[in-house]
Amino acid sequence: MPTKNPADAADEAVAADATATAAKKPAARRSTRATAKKDEQPAEATPAATEEPAEEEASKGFVLTAHDEDDAPQQQVMVAGATADPVKDYLKQIGKVALLNAEQEVDLALRIEAGLFADHKIQEASAAGEVLADRLRWDYEQIIHDGKIAKNHLLEANLRLVVSLAKRYTGRGMLFLDLIQEGNLGLIRAVEKFDYTKGFKFSTYATWWIRQAITRAMADQARTIRIPVHMVEVINKLARVQRQMLQDLGREPTPEELAKELDMTPEKVVEVQKYGREPISLHTPLGEDGDSEFGDLIEDSEAIVPSDAVSFTLLQEQLHSVLDTLSEREAGVVAMRFGLTDGQPKTLDEIGKVYGVTRERIRQIESKTMSKLRHPSRSQVLRDYLD
Repeated sequence: MPTKNPADAADEAVAADATATAAKKPAARRSTRATAKKDEQPAEATPAATEEPAEEEASKGFVLTAHDEDDAPQQQVMVAGATADPVKDYLKQIGKVALLNAEQEVDLALRIEAGLFADHKIQEASAAGEVLADRLRWDYEQIIHDGKIAKNHLLEANLRLVVSLAKRYTGRGMLFLDLIQEGNLGLIRAVEKFDYTKGFKFSTYATWWIRQAITRAMADQARTIRIPVHMVEVINKLARVQRQMLQDLGREPTPEELAKELDMTPEKVVEVQKYGREPISLHTPLGEDGDSEFGDLIEDSEAIVPSDAVSFTLLQEQLHSVLDTLSEREAGVVAMRFGLTDGQPKTLDEIGKVYGVTRERIRQIESKTMSKLRHPSRSQVLRDYLD
């Protein structure tokens, strides 16, 4: 009698199970309809009695639709005990996985290593153009699958470690959930790099990778203005030394003292301190009521003071009224000479070209006109604008 291939035998078993399941579905539908008809009769007589079964149906997470009798029950997505706080829900979910002891960690690490080795063998055979036997390939795939399960188990059992480390970095510009996500990336890296032969617990090894992932993410994302990671490390070192010297000296250390401690120049210390400053929004609320903003306290040095704007407007009007007492040429020469029209004073040669006269003639007209303007009848109205 011919021997069956293991893969073919497995396919036949799956097909047989699927056929048996499909044969049971009509019976299940008939049973469901019969049960629904039996429940309809007491529902009319005792409406209150149907409330408890209805609650039980809802708690099961399934609802029967009346649109089509042949429809299978539709499952509703219901999360038991879900709250509006995503952090609380996440902590509740990861708390369901039991912690691991050292022996369990080694066992999972061995399974992960076996899965990686099996995957390597398949890739190696594929690169060499070799065709693996069906049974051997099936065994390799099962080992790879078991390795992935072990990896997920090791990850899920240590998610609480990520949370405990992420708590130490809250309030530094990143949300708590974002810190957890970055720490989880470090945890994945730790699982991939863990060497169980060293004899250390996995949590001891993973702590370093988790911290590195979180601190790198904070350096890249926490600041409004991104600073290179190496400069962030210098800023943090300066802050630590500054806090320590503040405790030792009882006062703020000077840049020279910090420079001596950090082995850098005082100018470099001041520069690093500037880099470490965090920008603040002008819309930051102030006070307990929050009815004012930080921007309300900042002076706009380029803004025009209302009183100065009014004085300038009045001065313009007075100048025009005084110039109206002069001849057209005299008023034009003075206006161009002092830039009263466009704000750009012109030279005697430029004005002479406009009027078609020599430079000396323009100087004479200017001198004569200024003498007229100095007369008290004209200058008195402008003296009030002198500082």
